[in-house]
Amino acid sequence: MVHSQVQVNKAHKTKFSSKSSRKLHKTSHQDGGRIRKSDSSSVKGAKAARVQRGKMLREQKRAAVLKEKRASGGLNSAPRVIVLFPLSASVELNSLGQDVLKLLASDGSGIASSTVASSEYKLRATVLKAPHGDILTCMEMAKVADLMAFVASASSPWEENKSNFIDSFGSQCLSVLRTIGLPSTTVLIRDLPSDLKKKNEMKKMCASQIASEFPEDCKFYPADTRDELHKFMWLFKAQRLTVPHWRSQRPYVVAQKVGMVVDDESSGNCTLLLSGYLRARKLSVNQLVHVSGVGDFQFSKIEILKDPFPLNERKNQNTMELDVSHDEEVLKSLIPDPIKQEPLIVENTPDPLAGEQTWPTEEEMAEADKNQKQGKLKKRNLPRGTSEYQAAWIVDDTDEENSNDGESDDDGMVLDRGEDSNHERRYDQDFEDDGKSLNVRDFDSATQNDSEMMDDEDLTEEQIKEEIKKIKEAHAEDEEFPDEVETPIDVPARRRFAKYRGLKSFRTSTWDPNESLPQDYARIFAFDNVARTQKLVLKQALKMEEEDRDDCVPTGSYVRMHIKEVPLGAASKLSSLVNTTKPIIGFGLLQHESKMSVLHFSVKKYDGYEAPIKTKEELVFHVGFRQFIARPVFSTDNFSSDKHKMERFLHPGGFSLASIYGPISFPPLPLVVLKISEGSGAPAVAALGSLKSVEPNKIILKKIILTGYPQRVSKMKASVRYMFHNPEDVKWFKPVEVWSKCGRRGRVKEPVGTHGAMKCIFNGVVQQHDIVCMNLYKRAYPKWPERLYPQLL
Repeated sequence: MVHSQVQVNKAHKTKFSSKSSRKLHKTSHQDGGRIRKSDSSSVKGAKAARVQRGKMLREQKRAAVLKEKRASGGLNSAPRVIVLFPLSASVELNSLGQDVLKLLASDGSGIASSTVASSEYKLRATVLKAPHGDILTCMEMAKVADLMAFVASASSPWEENKSNFIDSFGSQCLSVLRTIGLPSTTVLIRDLPSDLKKKNEMKKMCASQIASEFPEDCKFYPADTRDELHKFMWLFKAQRLTVPHWRSQRPYVVAQKVGMVVDDESSGNCTLLLSGYLRARKLSVNQLVHVSGVGDFQFSKIEILKDPFPLNERKNQNTMELDVSHDEEVLKSLIPDPIKQEPLIVENTPDPLAGEQTWPTEEEMAEADKNQKQGKLKKRNLPRGTSEYQAAWIVDDTDEENSNDGESDDDGMVLDRGEDSNHERRYDQDFEDDGKSLNVRDFDSATQNDSEMMDDEDLTEEQIKEEIKKIKEAHAEDEEFPDEVETPIDVPARRRFAKYRGLKSFRTSTWDPNESLPQDYARIFAFDNVARTQKLVLKQALKMEEEDRDDCVPTGSYVRMHIKEVPLGAASKLSSLVNTTKPIIGFGLLQHESKMSVLHFSVKKYDGYEAPIKTKEELVFHVGFRQFIARPVFSTDNFSSDKHKMERFLHPGGFSLASIYGPISFPPLPLVVLKISEGSGAPAVAALGSLKSVEPNKIILKKIILTGYPQRVSKMKASVRYMFHNPEDVKWFKPVEVWSKCGRRGRVKEPVGTHGAMKCIFNGVVQQHDIVCMNLYKRAYPKWPERLYPQLL
């Protein structure tokens, strides 16, 4: 029987075939070579895991947003701080502030405080009015604001294509507030015309002219009538507020009441009482607290009081009665644990005997005798005039190098055989072509006060003007001839510039960061790894926020902080400031933030400040919530080298590095630099920037250029004069490389005559009109401030 043969064609392989269909031809030895489809249960399981993971992430983000919303606008949250800021002097804030408070008050009357609780809006708010012309108060209010409501007046005079809604002070404050970090912002427009068409046109014109000064999501609202304020308040209640990141890392309290308890007048200290709502994070009673403008302190006690402005009280009850009846009721008291409480350490106490050599042991003396006997047996080549005691300190390898180097007089330093011959020989090995520098240790009394101003308090007005004139002339000279100095005639250059040294290359030559440190470096602290320490400190703070601990105060509580050992004079000033508009801020410090170190800031001179800013000049630094006095050293922000060149003045137009002695703070933090005027005038904004790093080992070098002029030129050789004035100085600085302003590089060969002239050899033809230069460097340090905090003046 013949079976019919049916043609079976191969299945067409499409471009979009699935993975399972492409594996059909594969066989498995365990299945006996049968062809079967792969099990897709593992694929389905992986897909289900991905779906589940995405669902969990969405739920976590939703829960975080809901928690943030409840924390900022819930019943147990602190009142929202609304800061009304006038953009010009023609804006009337008093009437607007009263309208907002009456709108929020439950019965519309009896407004006795800037904080009100509104049962209609289910919102608590604190309304602050920024005074026009007071830059310090405006900055302090912006640091604690949840909403910055900028107020513009439509009745301000204006011209076509020119905006006059913002005056000079308003523009200055906007620059400062952008540096600090703006929270949620809005613009309220007052004094609009009553006609609807003209009102909309004026609003659009105002928004188009000043919109570039504010963030993109900033909204513009009219604020003349009660209905317009009502609409704005409903939108504000539903708005998700944003604050700068640095504010959300530390707990803080805006004081509504300030008191003081004097325990012992003879000690000069007292206990400061600050009452207010706790914001941002939990506060531990074992933490350190910083009072803005006063300093760092410890807690003696924290009391949790009953909320004076609750939302669930009867509508007809007066706000003042609530304040009186509930302010003194203590719900809970927290006492610090002496074992867990963080110690208040500001400066390191150096041990003057830590560097002293101890008496050697018998084993060390026996080993020294053995080495000395072995050294006598070996023949050593020592320099002429070396005593036996000096020879004991010379290493054998160094002796061999010295003997090899001494074969040629041109490779080393030409020494004077007089009384300083042995002293000068010690530095002979530091002058080599591989980048080693001239190492000198003599005290430079003439350059110690190069950048200091006159500190006498009894200066007359004419002397002050003369000093300012000298600074301006020095600033102009520094811009025209940077780093160039003249060699004195009556003082030897090797003594005048004894602390300076030469470098083969500023970028690649080595400089020991621990060499010849000043005494102030014994008072500061340093980290082995700053980034790792900051990560650990922030992790501990976040852990404390998530845990339920007995020593912590929850966010949103109304507390009374008992801060001990506050100076009596500073506490009296704070008590007098509570009646003014300036807020008093107390915030919790992270670990190590009370200790002193060397801080580096990236700063830029403010465009509106025209006076020169000199290095080591006394300035007020506002770093986050902190404000303290510092005397910075300015330098170039060099990315390609570990060394930074010092600048005598802060030049406009670019960013520079400002290094100071100050309390440790972890970046990122904003910086505003203020210059205190000589009289009683308001401080001026001098520079803006941010905190860059905490690094005491950063090397800042002060550079000077000694100049000379060719007297005789013969192709690549030249006789140079007026750089030095005696041959001993020429021999001393002989290993340092010289260069010319026309691009030639060379070296000093030998002195000529007795008046400081020298013969130099260059790598090209030297012109007669050229100028020969020599670069010298020394390490510069910031100056320790005489007083640290401005409230202690």
